[in-house]
Amino acid sequence: MNTSQLIQTVLVYALPVLLAITLHEAAHGYVARYFGDDTAYLAGRVTLNPLRHIDPVGTILMPLLLYFATEGAFLFGYARPVPVRFGNLRRPRQHMVWVALAGPASNFIQAFGWALLLVSLVGFGVDEPFFIEMANAGLMVNLVMWAFNLFPLPPLDGGRILVGLLPAKPARMLARVEPWGFFIVLGLVLAGVVGRLWLRPLMALGAQAIKLLLSPLMPLFN
Repeated sequence: MNTSQLIQTVLVYALPVLLAITLHEAAHGYVARYFGDDTAYLAGRVTLNPLRHIDPVGTILMPLLLYFATEGAFLFGYARPVPVRFGNLRRPRQHMVWVALAGPASNFIQAFGWALLLVSLVGFGVDEPFFIEMANAGLMVNLVMWAFNLFPLPPLDGGRILVGLLPAKPARMLARVEPWGFFIVLGLVLAGVVGRLWLRPLMALGAQAIKLLLSPLMPLFN
């Protein structure tokens, strides 16, 4: 990839990625505050300012290194986790599920929004490649974040949702995995297990759901 192509790719993905990360993390903090924990709010993390959520290593350095090392074939990154003290929630186990679910839910809603924008652009005859590519990027980035974060292993959101839903004993056993969960997930990602058995099937399901949700609106763009 030459320099001009790299710059174009960065410009296409910059806004979708920043929105995906920012709204995901802010959603966790907002829902945590709603259910009684002000930790994220007091730390200034319930905000749409992307600088408050960017991790220099996980959001910038790691994705760039992986992008160049694999020639764009593999990307992985993360934002600064929003601080949540689950013990402060009014009903910790039940409300933890909603706090964890808020992030992936925000990404699914954004994926729907980008898909709606893409359909609108095409339907109204807008053929500017930059905006078409950005809408496609927004759809894909958010589907990836939605599906990946639902993987059922802590510290990912799906793992915390599962901890909140399981009976007490298996929930405690799963929660103990959290200190090593990131490394386990990273190993499964590198081995191709997450992509093949989880990410692709769930993304396909999400895309079909969005297509179904958009179907009543399609006659408006014909």
